[in-house]
Amino acid sequence: MADAEVSEQTSPGILQEIFTSPLNLSLLGLCIFLLYKIFRGDKPVELGEVEKPLPKLRKKDYLLSELKPYDGVQNPRILMAVNGKVFDVTRGKKFYGPEGPYGVFGGRDASRGLATFCLEKEALKDEHDDLSDLNAMQQESLTEWETQFTQKYDYVGKLLKPGEEPTEYTDDEEAKDKKTD
Repeated sequence: MADAEVSEQTSPGILQEIFTSPLNLSLLGLCIFLLYKIFRGDKPVELGEVEKPLPKLRKKDYLLSELKPYDGVQNPRILMAVNGKVFDVTRGKKFYGPEGPYGVFGGRDASRGLATFCLEKEALKDEHDDLSDLNAMQQESLTEWETQFTQKYDYVGKLLKPGEEPTEYTDDEEAKDKKTD
């Protein structure tokens, strides 16, 4: 029994071994971190309420004045015209919404601003813009923007020129578009 008492006094306890060595402390910390990750898992962070997506917009042609309310302020949906085509860019409201870097384009014909890389409201016209004064490089840039929008966002109609008659879109065209999506 005396031998047991002597061995207890001479050999340090396991806790003393762990807490006196920096290497052991590091390993203990790593073990605790790994156990935390195993038991906690990779739970997604709750972001609160997620906005419900708006229903898909039926195709129709728009006058410039009809496009204005779709700026993300007056209407939650954001429409934007690029090179005569109207796109629903609501999905990208971080960019095209009122607070976004391209918010000036919401509810407007953004063709001139995109072609010239100008984000000033004054650069955009409030009436029909035929874009005939754009140079070749600006026209090419606009075509690239149009291609990008066509691939990324829903095409919802065309931007009508003054005096132009709107196209009557049928349910067959809507169904055909859904199949190609």
